[in-house]
Amino acid sequence: MTPPPGATTPAPVPTGGPGRVRRQLERLPAVLRHGPAFWRRSLQVRVVLSTLVLSALVVGVVGWFLIQQTRDGLLEHRVEAVVQEAEAETESARAALASTSGLDMDESGQQEALVQPIQARGATRGFAVVLSPPIDEGARLADGGAKFTEGLDLSSVPESLEARFDSVSPTAWTYTDIRTTRPIAGLPEGPGIVVGSQVRLPADDNTYTLYYLYPLAEQQETLALVSRAMLIAGVPLLVLVALLTWLVTRQVVTPIRMARRVAERLAAGHLQERLRVRGEDDLARLAMSFNQMASNLQKQIRQLEELSRLQRRFVSDVSHELRTPITTVRMASDVIHDARPFLDPVTGRAAELLQKELDRFETLLADLLEISRFDAGAAVLEAEDVDLVDVARRVVDMTSVLAEQRGTRVVLHEPGTRCVAEADVRRVERIVRNLVTNAIDHAESHDVEIYLGTDLQSSAIAVRDHGVGLEPGESAMVFNRFWRADPARARTSGGTGLGLSISLEDTHLHGGWLQAWGHPGQGAQFRLTLPRHLGVQLRHSPLPLVPTDARESA
Repeated sequence: MTPPPGATTPAPVPTGGPGRVRRQLERLPAVLRHGPAFWRRSLQVRVVLSTLVLSALVVGVVGWFLIQQTRDGLLEHRVEAVVQEAEAETESARAALASTSGLDMDESGQQEALVQPIQARGATRGFAVVLSPPIDEGARLADGGAKFTEGLDLSSVPESLEARFDSVSPTAWTYTDIRTTRPIAGLPEGPGIVVGSQVRLPADDNTYTLYYLYPLAEQQETLALVSRAMLIAGVPLLVLVALLTWLVTRQVVTPIRMARRVAERLAAGHLQERLRVRGEDDLARLAMSFNQMASNLQKQIRQLEELSRLQRRFVSDVSHELRTPITTVRMASDVIHDARPFLDPVTGRAAELLQKELDRFETLLADLLEISRFDAGAAVLEAEDVDLVDVARRVVDMTSVLAEQRGTRVVLHEPGTRCVAEADVRRVERIVRNLVTNAIDHAESHDVEIYLGTDLQSSAIAVRDHGVGLEPGESAMVFNRFWRADPARARTSGGTGLGLSISLEDTHLHGGWLQAWGHPGQGAQFRLTLPRHLGVQLRHSPLPLVPTDARESA
């Protein structure tokens, strides 16, 4: 139905787009969709395909070379034969002309007497003949006056060969494309060879050129037969090469795949897994070496596990055993500390130092006990909805005295909204307190900044200082137990060296992230990310790990 006059035809709505492309890709076979993955992950596929491509290339090059050699040989043999035959025909024509030179015969009669025997022989031998006009007159075959085999198209004689015989010239030949105006028995259309040779007629004493046209149909069929034979032989050969390559690579790849599976099970903790040894070849010796390595690793891992177990038990036992004497010493220290007004200045100062070191010792003992609970898997969570903004405010209040002593400030950047996470408030507060005191200890009189952020899946808090920073590789080591970036640096905050390790364990207990960034001279930033709900796996953090000012300076 045509639209009325003046109406506009709406533009077609595009039906393409990413969705359509994705649907079309889904319709493809699994092998095509996952082809790149197979190529990357399968050594056997890469070897088989590479061998197949290289074999196809070699077979193609060798086949092309053989076909060219066969073609050149066939053509060379054919050219030699037709040139000899043409020269023989020309000699016969010259002899016939010499025998008729005394007869009373005009120019036309001699031309007929010259051409007709050759045409008769050509009809039986499969070639055509053309007699040109006299070359002294400068006429071309296309101008008329030539005598030739009936049905032959004179354009079959190339003009370049005609120009060759504009003057007296020896026998010459060239390739041509034989064309006919009607079918000629024994002379098919197609590629051919044309040979030119000259004779002189006694009647007018002019020179004429005889052109003999020979088809190459037999050679063309022979070449096609050879090409088909090579193609028919080449395809099964490539299939056989691919099959042999697959079988050979399978013998090599199968033990490698078994070794990979065993290595994966060893990495998963199944230390008793071993490779099956068959034969005495290189792969068998590799399997024996692999098994020996696995046995040595298993032995060393068990020794380390036993040593770690004894170490944890020692720390736990010593920590518990020290509780009783430290309580007694604490009671005595409190008595002496309370009696300072009645003591001389030196003894009073000693009582203060004793009280301070006892506080530090009790903190270390509490941290050791906490670490031993983590090692024993006895730590539990008392989870509830916690607002990280409230936690940050309390930590800022608790560390204000320490910050003032260090000549720095703790600046809290509140997000203006609640940052809620399901967590143990005591443990989260301990994590934030450890991060802030650590930042104060390394701030070098610069401000310590606290940032908070939240989204639908997680809440985060970041503590940023502008102090000495961290060297490359130290961001992963700061959470090791008793690790210190600079052993010569004094701990002014009275830390035990276990704060960040305990913070990391507390974070893992919540299923969260505790990460560190640092750069020499640009300070450091620690980021705590907690899931909004326990058991939810984290995928991202609402706060960047690298500070914005550090990215801008970089």
